[in-house]
Amino acid sequence: MKRVSQLTALTMAFGLAAFSTFAAAIPHSFTLTQLRQQHGVVIDTRPSAFYNGWPQAPGGAFGHEPAALNLSASWLSLMSDTQLADWAKRHHLMPDSAIALYGSDSDNQAVRARLNKAGYLHISLLRDALQAPDRLQRLPHFEQLVYPQWLYQLQQHKPVVATPAGDWKVFEAGWGAPKYYLLSHIPGAGYIDTNDVESEPLWNKVSDDKLKAMLLKHGIRHDTTVILYGRDVYAAARVAHIMLYAGVKDVRLLDGGWKTWSDAGLPVERGMPPTVTPASDFGAPVPGQPQLMVDMEQARGMLRRQDASLVSIRSWPEFIGETSGYSYIKPKGDIAGARWGHAGSDATHMEDFHNPDGTMRSSDDIAAMWKQWGIRPNQHVAFYCGTGWRASETFMYARAMGWKNIAVYDGGWYEWSSHPQNPVATGERGPESSR
Repeated sequence: MKRVSQLTALTMAFGLAAFSTFAAAIPHSFTLTQLRQQHGVVIDTRPSAFYNGWPQAPGGAFGHEPAALNLSASWLSLMSDTQLADWAKRHHLMPDSAIALYGSDSDNQAVRARLNKAGYLHISLLRDALQAPDRLQRLPHFEQLVYPQWLYQLQQHKPVVATPAGDWKVFEAGWGAPKYYLLSHIPGAGYIDTNDVESEPLWNKVSDDKLKAMLLKHGIRHDTTVILYGRDVYAAARVAHIMLYAGVKDVRLLDGGWKTWSDAGLPVERGMPPTVTPASDFGAPVPGQPQLMVDMEQARGMLRRQDASLVSIRSWPEFIGETSGYSYIKPKGDIAGARWGHAGSDATHMEDFHNPDGTMRSSDDIAAMWKQWGIRPNQHVAFYCGTGWRASETFMYARAMGWKNIAVYDGGWYEWSSHPQNPVATGERGPESSR
């Protein structure tokens, strides 16, 4: 063990004392204007649902303070010191940054203690937080990502914000038989097998006639509000996107999926899906929104256009051709000229888009990630992955973010790679490769 000289020890002690005195001199609270004058950072310590726009209480504020970061106290137990350091680095948080927190007292105290431990000592409170509704920011369509307590209140026939306009139904979506659903699911939820909306050989969407029949079987019309969740968020998102394509007007996701409901300690039930009276008529043509899906020729036409982005939602090893990502897809590489939209560590993970609890990462983070690759909200944007699940999840996030002209390239890498004439790229490359 290295010895520390007396002079060094005295210097360190003096430095720590001076630093503590400086930290103690920080005001107990800032207004937003004062914090901006200090070039400080605002952190919202509430759950992401309230940061995104849901009011925390009846008559409460919608959204978050301008440019606020979201570091929910509920995430702290899920974040290692390394992960917290990565979060801070990603958001350019420096040890000498002036930081102001807002949220409940207990949440603020928990976040402050954790940040103090990580070396951030210039922490105070935002005194005028959520007091000026006109300056607050939120997801343009936050209501499309519901949270567990909202759904529970809806089921209890309690008044809620963004209540469905008419009939509503809840479904769990998953691949194959409902083995986990049978053991435990959200009370009253039905079950949709993803095999009913996509099929081999390429796992593309089923025919419009089959899709309509599936919807009618589950009692779904064009004006039914459908709330979907999954053990994997992207399974529910896959069904959600295809329902929107079919013409169901109001389709919502439980943000974070089944895990958020389970973690909230809300009631569950087990057993078979409830008996449903089929709908006699969908009430509108199918598909109702064909523009939400592009085919291979349309995807090819989007390449290297400045007003369009064909976006790969695949892991970096898939994008550069180290792996295809799937046991049943042999070719490696990706679409030449496509822009990388991030995903996760492999074909079954989406960490780049998730908070530590699996909910949607902040829209500012996602938009900044995409901007690096030239993916912008004013473009025609089509997402794809291997067969559509991950692409559908990002589609649902972009939709909640208010992006207008978005779609999913249903065929994805599986279809593209099965046609040898299609251009393919491999190897390390950056945003310039898509220009």
